[in-house]
Amino acid sequence: MGALEYSQVTLRIFGEDLIPDDVSNLLGAKPTKSIKKGDEEVGKTSGAMRIAKTGSWHLHAEKKEPEDLNAQIEEILSQLTNDLAIWEKLCQSYKVDMFCGLFMGDWNDGLSLSPKIMHALGQRKIALSLDIYSGSDD
Repeated sequence: MGALEYSQVTLRIFGEDLIPDDVSNLLGAKPTKSIKKGDEEVGKTSGAMRIAKTGSWHLHAEKKEPEDLNAQIEEILSQLTNDLAIWEKLCQSYKVDMFCGLFMGDWNDGLSLSPKIMHALGQRKIALSLDIYSGSDD
């Protein structure tokens, strides 16, 4: 099993009544990207203007080539509070996940998550979401 070509990781928090500054104050960090429901935003690829249907707060890790999911998740979590009561409150109020884009260079690449990272996500009740992209057109 080979290593994945690269990975991108983002902590995402979504909610109808999400106020990005409130989430930042709770977590102790500023987002990479955020928006309130009803705000206008420009589509990244289309350039079209749209109205946000929900609030969101995103914190991106640096892209890793080759993949290093453990380091990226650690990079994100190390910037945020360790107070599990705050995480509990966030997960009760909003949808929270660690979104991982995994980009294969071959047909049989793989990865492992360390017990430390799995424990940290579990303690905080953060869902792990994986999007896996094939490196082959076959």
